Amino acid sequence: MSRKGQSITLSVSTQDKAALEALAAQFGMTWGENPNISKLVTAIARHKLRLVVNDDWSTHRIEALEQARKLLVDQGKIPEAQAIAQLLLERSELRDKFRQDLRTFIEQAKPTWRKQVENLLQRQHPFRLTYQDAAERQWTFTVLHGQIRLIENHQYLVCTCEEMEGNQDIAELQHNWSLRLDRITEAAIAPLKTPWQPQLDQITVTFRLFEGLAFGYAKGEPKPDDLTVGAIEGDPPSRVVQRQIFSTFWFFREIRQYGQNCEIIAPESVRSRFTQQLQKMCQQYDIPTLEHP
Repeated sequence: MSRKGQSITLSVSTQDKAALEALAAQFGMTWGENPNISKLVTAIARHKLRLVVNDDWSTHRIEALEQARKLLVDQGKIPEAQAIAQLLLERSELRDKFRQDLRTFIEQAKPTWRKQVENLLQRQHPFRLTYQDAAERQWTFTVLHGQIRLIENHQYLVCTCEEMEGNQDIAELQHNWSLRLDRITEAAIAPLKTPWQPQLDQITVTFRLFEGLAFGYAKGEPKPDDLTVGAIEGDPPSRVVQRQIFSTFWFFREIRQYGQNCEIIAPESVRSRFTQQLQKMCQQYDIPTLEHP
């Protein structure tokens, strides 16, 4: 025999009701297609959603972030400016006029399909993305896990998809794609009823750093995907790092700048691919290479 839930009455303004419905939609608390405040309240009560203090920022901090946002806009770095605007909008200290100005800035700079993607990512809901690139080729991806990442000053949808045809990465990572968002002018988004994958397809790579890089690596800002950063050891001094990667392309772009002060140790598939790229580069410059047995 089912047990009926007890009803409660919420006395809130029309504006607060709309805000609660927006939160319910954002976190996937819906009844059919409509946001459901009761589900939102239940999720909070069961600690599935966490409440935190959101009104303890100083005026100086908010003004500094707003100044930084405006400077980024002046420099044409719109994605970075949007990220700061979104961060500010999450705060409750903002004046209504300032909040509306930030919302207008984000809405004007963000197409409808992008808002749909962000909402589905927030809800961890798989979706199908279809778009046409500059060469008028149509692409369709079934996104099972996705994240928006800032890579080399551009925002990318980094995602694991069912599709792998045309992907040039190693076998373990061929379901991963990096889609530069500012190059997608229009797209079709369709939610799917399939399980959400908890993380990107990833592999662990091990590499060794030498000389000054070995000493300086641990002093900088830690890399978010590093698993372990070993101690300085040996003569000459070196340091071993283990990291999870989702793409050899982005990994190689980073470590190329380290030059002779970095060596990929494992896995062999990643080391071999990097070696092949180095050999091709040497051939382009007529530099003889030695084939190791």
